[in-house]
Amino acid sequence: MSRLDPALAATRVAVRRVLAEGDPGDVAVVACSGGADSSALVAATVFEAAKVGVRVVGVTVDHGLQPGSAAQAAATVELMAELGVDETLTATVKVDARGMGPEAAAREARYRVLEEVADRVAARWVLLGHTLDDQAETVLLGLARGSGGRSVAGMRRRFDRFVRPFLDLTRAQTEAACAALAVVAWQDPHNDDPGFARVRVRRRVLPVLERELGPGVAASLARTADLLRPDMELLDALAEQALAAATVDADTDLGAEADADASAGASGDLASAHARAHAEHAGDPSGSSTAGLGPALAVGVLEDLPEALRTRVLRAAALAAGALADELFHEHVLELDRLVTDWRGQRWIDLPGHVRALRSQGRIRFAAARP
Repeated sequence: MSRLDPALAATRVAVRRVLAEGDPGDVAVVACSGGADSSALVAATVFEAAKVGVRVVGVTVDHGLQPGSAAQAAATVELMAELGVDETLTATVKVDARGMGPEAAAREARYRVLEEVADRVAARWVLLGHTLDDQAETVLLGLARGSGGRSVAGMRRRFDRFVRPFLDLTRAQTEAACAALAVVAWQDPHNDDPGFARVRVRRRVLPVLERELGPGVAASLARTADLLRPDMELLDALAEQALAAATVDADTDLGAEADADASAGASGDLASAHARAHAEHAGDPSGSSTAGLGPALAVGVLEDLPEALRTRVLRAAALAAGALADELFHEHVLELDRLVTDWRGQRWIDLPGHVRALRSQGRIRFAAARP
């Protein structure tokens, strides 16, 4: 009896751990691009699902971003059928990259389709083929961009119905698993395009780090994500509670003028305090809509929060108001924070996505800014 290829065995064990949570009759949706990672995931899922009575639905998404994408989507559907999925689906999406890069826009469109498919087939899981190498690249990109703990914590192992079983496996293992099954995986031309930062990290930066610092850098970066993720999730949970506590009716007057006077008494500048109070009560003459967007936040509650929570609350409120996540940078959040902690009569803060934040009547509120 021939010995099972170790890489193939590893892919099956990773999927087995996920499917063990379910029951016969459950449905697993598997996202597949035709590349080695997702093809190995489909093959492992089909093998393990047959043993526990789980139905497998394979989905490929044609983003239309490169020539021949429709033909590649059709080839991927054929591959998934050959691997034995119970049902195949393909979806063509229009990627609107306004306000975000093409990669982020494609990802958003892809996840939207996967959510719709999961709802349609009542899936218990949506499986994604990201590997340890993908995680290491994500962490390194987050570090390079100075994106803070949230980005350095990398990709989540699971969220909602989405699960990434291969985050402990390397790209080399998924390629070896495909080779063991004689599966010819698609080589995405975008994976060799140095115009993408992730490709430069993969092809140039990580190899240099491995050579100069020794092997295991990718694994260490991925481990860093695992170590930071629980901390970030705890802070996010606390911030969610704080956001609920700080949220008030947008029309409630929380006594900003008294706050301003008290502040001035401490500083000795009563005139400037009245100017700030007037600015708070004057509303927004700048051309923004008076209709509130997202939650209004009580300044007094925000002032009592630790900075790590307060900035998370402000960021969450801005996103709820429609600010663009991919363009809402740390500098924007710091300016929002100054409306709370360093109030000097600032009129408003413009945020990406035509959202305006302003302080009025003791609260931070958000309004639509005219383009």
